[in-house]
Amino acid sequence: MTVFFMIGAFVLGSIPFGVIIARTKGIDLKKTGSGNIGATNVLRSVGKGAALFTLAGDLLKGALAVMLARYLSLGEAAADLIGICAILGHDFSMFSGFKGGKGVATSLGVLLVCSPVAGGASVAIWLIALSIWRYSSLSALLAFFFVPMNIYLFDYSANKLILGITIMLLIVYKHRANIERLLRGTEPRVSKK
Repeated sequence: MTVFFMIGAFVLGSIPFGVIIARTKGIDLKKTGSGNIGATNVLRSVGKGAALFTLAGDLLKGALAVMLARYLSLGEAAADLIGICAILGHDFSMFSGFKGGKGVATSLGVLLVCSPVAGGASVAIWLIALSIWRYSSLSALLAFFFVPMNIYLFDYSANKLILGITIMLLIVYKHRANIERLLRGTEPRVSKK
């Protein structure tokens, strides 16, 4: 049963809300801005409203996958694994040639259900970092870098710690190009408008 839900979570995570929402505005998101399918590129390419819908859709993909696993009493480890599959679906979307987004919102959705304390701390860190430096990528990297530590200190279980480390590593992996641009000083900032 767990394998069935892992596959279902991957398919759910693969739904490219950013691409779909941008397309309703006549915009090919993959050929616009950074080419990323997430909320930040939607914000730059389409606007705030579309970005909020994208953020909500991507966040819900992760949250719903874990909530369903918990509702069916599949166990904490299985629910965490199903959450990871939803993130992998977003990161490597089967509907986008197995190319996807950075996984920030979907990871947050998983985290808010699996460890609300760590998820809430991530939101706070992201908002503070964004208000100071105006880099969406740097804010995400900082927010998720501290996830394992927050889980260890405030909401520890071995399963949650493994989940937190896995999410952090996926976020870093998907932000490789952003890290290079940050180091070169060429990463675009989020507009204050």
